[in-house]
Amino acid sequence: MDIKKIYEDADALLSGHFILSSGHHSSNYLQSAKVLEDPKKGEMLAAELAKIIKEAGIEADTVCAPALGGLIAGYELARALGTRSIFVERKNGIMELRRGFEVKKGERVIVCEDVITTGGSAMEAAEIIERLGAEVVAFAALANRGFCKRYGTENTAKPSCKLPKDKPFFSLADFEFDDFLPEECPMCKAGSKAVKPGSRGN
Repeated sequence: MDIKKIYEDADALLSGHFILSSGHHSSNYLQSAKVLEDPKKGEMLAAELAKIIKEAGIEADTVCAPALGGLIAGYELARALGTRSIFVERKNGIMELRRGFEVKKGERVIVCEDVITTGGSAMEAAEIIERLGAEVVAFAALANRGFCKRYGTENTAKPSCKLPKDKPFFSLADFEFDDFLPEECPMCKAGSKAVKPGSRGN
């Protein structure tokens, strides 16, 4: 499955001057919502991700997604794995498990995003789930921005990756783009203004 082509065909691999969820700047951005607006593509990608997870021997009871970006990917992965689907969301800037959702002690959870950059939001979700007594058994995303080590590859995690080394991270493809600290961004120095097309901070 050519994930890059799927993103390109959906006009979801953007070029410009963007602010990533990490706060870094980049000339490329993955807008997974453009891929997932086609339910058939969402179902297909989640089925492929579920296949990789099952082949690795990971068993889960629940998929938890950080809102808003991970909602559709998490729901479709749960459907493909035959588990229930829940999500965490921000209230006053702090991630919480709301809307009557609960997890039980020992419940096995996969935290799923649409795209994982450094894994910051995924870790916020994982910390909430584990604080409530459940066990995070793996992390998953449709696309990996290349900061974290993807299961089954030889790549190594960069220092900025926040995912734990003892839990597998499953994804369909690595998308490695140049990124810069805001104060070091050559596009900013050239007078370009960065935009943030994602959900957080808008």
